[in-house]
Amino acid sequence: MDDGMKCPKCSSEHAYQDRGLWICPECAHEWSAENSGMAEISREPNVRDAHGSVLSDGDSVIVIKDLKVKGASSVVKGGTKVKKIRLTEATDGHNIACKIDGIGAMNLKSEFVKKA
Repeated sequence: MDDGMKCPKCSSEHAYQDRGLWICPECAHEWSAENSGMAEISREPNVRDAHGSVLSDGDSVIVIKDLKVKGASSVVKGGTKVKKIRLTEATDGHNIACKIDGIGAMNLKSEFVKKA
């Protein structure tokens, strides 16, 4: 194993190489050795709200329209403030993980929120 190779996402020293990729067993992040420099740093999630403001982990957002909760009869009302969001890399567009009072843990799409 390369002595200087650390995970660019969580800085773990337990990364290992599998063919052309490096894999971190702690956060499951994968990257190639050729692109481990500046290209990996720019790969941070660039999530923007409905008005174009860049969101980051720990931000507070406000829901801009009523949203139906899938699998339940409840609704997240427009104007609801959500604190301490976490950004995720989701393929279905739900790139914000959060906990809403009265509803619980759920995922939101960034196009339906604005930065508080």
